[in-house]
Amino acid sequence: MTIFEQNRFSAGFTRIFPVAAVLALLSIAGAASAEIDGVPGDEFDLTASEGYISIADGGSVYSWGYSVDGTMQLPGPTLIVTEDVPVTITLTNALPAAAGNVSIVVAGQSMQPCAAADLVGGECPTPTGVQGALTQEAPNGGSVTYTFTPTEPGTYEYHSGTRSDLQVEMGLYGAIIVRPAVTAAGCAHSAYQHAQTCYDREYLFLLSEIDMQVHQAAEDQRSGSELIDVGTGEFNSVYWLLNGRAGPDTMAEAGTATLPAQPYNSLPRMEPGERLLLRVVGAGREMHPFHTHGNHARVLARDGNLILSETDPNQLAGPLLFTIPSVPGGTFDAVFEWTGQDLGWDVYGTGAAYEHSCNGTSVTGTAPVSSPGFDPTTNEYCPDHGKEIPVTLPSLSSLAFGGFYSGSPYLGGMGGSLPPGEGGLNPNAGFAYMWHSHTERELVNNDVFPGGMMTMLIIEAPGTLPSE
Repeated sequence: MTIFEQNRFSAGFTRIFPVAAVLALLSIAGAASAEIDGVPGDEFDLTASEGYISIADGGSVYSWGYSVDGTMQLPGPTLIVTEDVPVTITLTNALPAAAGNVSIVVAGQSMQPCAAADLVGGECPTPTGVQGALTQEAPNGGSVTYTFTPTEPGTYEYHSGTRSDLQVEMGLYGAIIVRPAVTAAGCAHSAYQHAQTCYDREYLFLLSEIDMQVHQAAEDQRSGSELIDVGTGEFNSVYWLLNGRAGPDTMAEAGTATLPAQPYNSLPRMEPGERLLLRVVGAGREMHPFHTHGNHARVLARDGNLILSETDPNQLAGPLLFTIPSVPGGTFDAVFEWTGQDLGWDVYGTGAAYEHSCNGTSVTGTAPVSSPGFDPTTNEYCPDHGKEIPVTLPSLSSLAFGGFYSGSPYLGGMGGSLPPGEGGLNPNAGFAYMWHSHTERELVNNDVFPGGMMTMLIIEAPGTLPSE
């Protein structure tokens, strides 16, 4: 876009959220629920309005967003609907007059500009709103109503279809999750009506970016009598967001009062052996390679389309990826699993202090014990049961303790002794893996590391997290 003088952060609250303070929240960030936090239903009243979001480097950014209560949030509410159930969305335009009209389009859905109750033969005889380039729009101070019937489960993006180059950049986007009408047989939860899409927990990863020049230009012109004009030219993103937050705020508690316009966090937590469903949404204009340390993820579907075997339609055929190539407007559903298999050592510890069994086979001391398969309770890989870590750990007197060190290198282990004041940020003795963009420049907040499109996966000891 046109270059504007960047000599200040936008007005609004500012804040420095040190990494240590955010990491401290991991111990109180709330237990991982089985399903994504969102707004369920089939009728939604959304408002497009202005406000400010906060960035962990201490700045705030003038933004626009959708909400259900009239108070701007970014991203918009995650709407959770059901396959084959008609959905009605009424959008009210509370943006400044200089922003112009606003609208909503949903990727992969055929939307009609009226309520479901007003459809005649599948068409709207009296469209609501005013005609726009892509769809009916809500004028300033006015409203528009849409209806659509999602016929396929999956993950989809919704965003403004009006001046999308400006309005999507400003924050008018969100995710829609379409749940299957019937859960697949044998599943407590399933992403699709297919038994291979069972999952234990699910998380949303909505990827976007911010060009401060555009946001500052919109803020400068919002009170004018003419439509906002940010010019033309290259975009220059300086912030990258996961669920509307830049790291390390991504790991702070969901709904924290410190981030009133950014209610969603992105801190995945799981226990060994669980199936973690990732719903990855590309909401901006850039491609973001989303990298999952700890294991590959098995892709189930792309843009709500299950990837099936050409020779056996009952089998899924999505690839195993260690980096998901998220593209603008596109979505991926993938399953991530972790058991500690192939690490080559007993993740639950060896020796009398870590006495435990695997498939009924106990171990005392450090003698390796051969036992087949996985333990049904801990999901430990039993061929590694009793194997020591293949390195010699230094003595405590030689260690520099971090807040996350539990006194033990083992999952769930609180062994050893820590000096006064050390540790304490990892009360469940979990294992942490960084999940982040694989584009290095996206791991900063305005060129300062750490930040950006970055969070952590926490592997918790069995029995730590609730099942629901």
